[in-house]
Amino acid sequence: MSTDAFPTRYGPWALVAGAAVGLGAEYARQIAARGLSLVLVDRDAGPLEATAQAIRAASGVEVRTLVLDLARANVADAVVAATQDVHIGLLVYNAAIGTVSPFLELSTANVQAMLDVNCRAPLFLVHALVPAMVARGRGGVVLMSSMAGNFGSAQLTVYAATKAFDLVFADALWAELRGHGVDVLAVQPGSTRTPGWQSSQPPELQGPGPHVMEPAQVVTEALAALGVEPTLIPGDANRQSAQLLASLPRRQAIELMSDITGKLLPTGRTS
Repeated sequence: MSTDAFPTRYGPWALVAGAAVGLGAEYARQIAARGLSLVLVDRDAGPLEATAQAIRAASGVEVRTLVLDLARANVADAVVAATQDVHIGLLVYNAAIGTVSPFLELSTANVQAMLDVNCRAPLFLVHALVPAMVARGRGGVVLMSSMAGNFGSAQLTVYAATKAFDLVFADALWAELRGHGVDVLAVQPGSTRTPGWQSSQPPELQGPGPHVMEPAQVVTEALAALGVEPTLIPGDANRQSAQLLASLPRRQAIELMSDITGKLLPTGRTS
């Protein structure tokens, strides 16, 4: 889709959840560059406002911020109340919590937080915001899944399951909403150089390489795929890895994913 057509299809406002840093901030920058005004949602007030100010200065679009813990029970009500005077034509849900740990060592509070942020919040935000898109006959939804959602992996039991939920939820929404003019895309990134990823990696793995993408690369591919495909795995190396895993017997793929997780992600990490 051309840059000129983007505001007509998805404007005038976009809401980005999990927008303070990393992929969410990059979505906000690239969407603003396409001419949409923004509502940026995150629980971290300082980084959120810094991102908003930088976008205002660079693009000149209107940017609102909403400091909100997406794990709270009435998250959709809070978002609707803060956006009742604008038309949200694009929802990008980027927020996520992921803890690397054996399942039996996870606290119930941590499990609940992953379910709330990764599953419940996007589900209810879609339920709250998409009816207006359907009524207008246009709009878009981008849900961030993960390559981890394709197969179970030791140490990623709950996180991988929540990302599988996001993938299948987006697939089903794509099938239901495409006849109403609303585009839906599930994005399954691999390793991406976000602040959370960098804080978890040893120095020898933080350099450039085919195994890690920059946020700008992921978002550029995602926005190009919106309205074209229901699902995107960004990056040639990631797509090749996914094809290899899909060609293996499922038991072997799960074993391989678990081995990769054990090597790349330290136990106890939460992002």
